[in-house]
Amino acid sequence: MEDIKSLIRTIPNFPKEGIEFRDLTTLFLDGEGFQKTVSRMADAYRGQPIDKIVGIESRGFILGAPMALELGVGFVPVRKPNKLPGERIGVEYTLEYGVDRLEIHSDALTKGERVLIVDDLLATGGTMEAACRLVEQVGGAIIGCAFVVELTDLKGRDKLTNYPIFKLIDFEGE
Repeated sequence: MEDIKSLIRTIPNFPKEGIEFRDLTTLFLDGEGFQKTVSRMADAYRGQPIDKIVGIESRGFILGAPMALELGVGFVPVRKPNKLPGERIGVEYTLEYGVDRLEIHSDALTKGERVLIVDDLLATGGTMEAACRLVEQVGGAIIGCAFVVELTDLKGRDKLTNYPIFKLIDFEGE
């Protein structure tokens, strides 16, 4: 995984002093690295019973949609407030820099559909925890949460103990 890790840029003191921001846009710029990332993440779930992949705005879209194509399943976006046109439900959550909200179409999933939730990075776990609540509220059965990066020192997986977690790469620090 070092080949993928080497493509991720670290930006010190962003968005605030003391934060080491792991910027995956440099990974997405590299065609071969991006393709390997999506394929390796999809490989972890190939052959498993998945009905839909849920991607969290916005980098979860970048990863989740091509994973859904590779696995031959549908894709569901979880978005920031007031971005989805149909009837939707939402939850507020705390993240490392404040409070935010996520929404999903209320008819995006049918009861019992098996769902993999995808995002770029696991930090404090608040965003993924909110996405899990939304998926369960609309009837989805979560089979796992998948990330490219886990920031292990932030212990985000502690908020996700009810779900299997997959990640390609660990980074220490904040």
